Amino acid sequence: MRANTFFKDLLGLIPPWKIERVLSLPGEKRVEVFLNHPPGKAFPCPECGTPLPIRDHVAERSWRHLDTGSFLTVLRARLPRVACLFHGIRQVRVPWALPHARYTLAFEKWAIDVLRETDVLGATRLLRLSWDEAWHLMERAVGRGQRRKQRTQVPRLGVDEKAIAKGHTYLTLVCDLDRGHVEYLADDRKKASLDGYYQTLSEQQLAGIEAVAMDMWEPFITSTMEYVPGAAGKIVFDRYHIMTHMGKAVDAVRKREHRLLSAEGDATLKGTKYLWLYGQENLPEQHREWFAELKQMHLKTARAWAIKEYLRELWRYQIQGWAEHHWQRWYNWAIRSRLPEVRQVAQMLQRHLPNVLTYFDHRITNAVSEGLNSKIQTIKKTLTDSAIAITSRPRSISTVAVWNYIQDRTSKVALRENRHPKGPS
Repeated sequence: MRANTFFKDLLGLIPPWKIERVLSLPGEKRVEVFLNHPPGKAFPCPECGTPLPIRDHVAERSWRHLDTGSFLTVLRARLPRVACLFHGIRQVRVPWALPHARYTLAFEKWAIDVLRETDVLGATRLLRLSWDEAWHLMERAVGRGQRRKQRTQVPRLGVDEKAIAKGHTYLTLVCDLDRGHVEYLADDRKKASLDGYYQTLSEQQLAGIEAVAMDMWEPFITSTMEYVPGAAGKIVFDRYHIMTHMGKAVDAVRKREHRLLSAEGDATLKGTKYLWLYGQENLPEQHREWFAELKQMHLKTARAWAIKEYLRELWRYQIQGWAEHHWQRWYNWAIRSRLPEVRQVAQMLQRHLPNVLTYFDHRITNAVSEGLNSKIQTIKKTLTDSAIAITSRPRSISTVAVWNYIQDRTSKVALRENRHPKGPS
């Protein structure tokens, strides 16, 4: 009886539930607590709350509870079912766990606290759970957070894709540029991937979108044009992605020129790859003298680099008219450069010029999305390292896993708001 009273107080049981017996299994380091209720008690319908007589019971279920000392503790009970006139046959709710949960509320709270303080592998050891059980707890917590999260107006969006595995496996990432929050994740980088986000918004919320930063990926453009009113003047092609295209063009010129020079026994460009990718002001001090010599050698690569640097000046203008004048001078130089790789980038940017210049209306970039992408990269490594520690090969990284971790590592909203799971009402 002392054990019954102890666990009754520990669990905070409320009538009609009571402890029937406590079974201690020292050999298994396990305590099992059996719960029951008096016969003839009425239970409320879980949908409408109407008190109803018991119809029958389901098979015995178990819930993992907080450990008792070093003993793993499990609750066991047969749950009643009631027959509601309006909702049919329903299983009643219990005060110690959420519907369909395999853990008590107290254990879920403790597990979430542990998962927030350590990685998944460490949590599995401390909590004596499997990898899948730990992920399931996080998925439930994040799910509660997403259901409670109120959809607010997001005036300035960032849309980006992130490669998460080999074989062109991508995620589509939508974030709030002002708050730095992840708003949406979807598999792949197709039009339907971004459509899914816009379809969750009301007409008023869609009309309230002021600007969308993205790269020049056609499916994202098409989706935004379809759903966002006035999207033609709201899409801003991100300067980071534009300069990435230009950087690749410079490197392609270097590779081509290096092959030609190497065939003649000239190793001038050997080991210079990353020098040409630096901006002028970011060039390491120890390489500046060498780089200055390279620029004086009338190399095609040096000309491509100079064209790249001149393009970077575009975003420093405060007045769009001057920026358009700068663009025209840059375009004329690039298109007459006799460098096919540079010409190709110039022609691509010319086709998308209106949404390059919308930067001067909205002055946004996708820097927040890129920062979140770097966090995803860290998460990928963490997940892979943890999985390798458990199995002989890394697991695939699912969207929900990355979503869980992004929510925890960037805004902390979902887990912080749900560290104390709400009991049944």
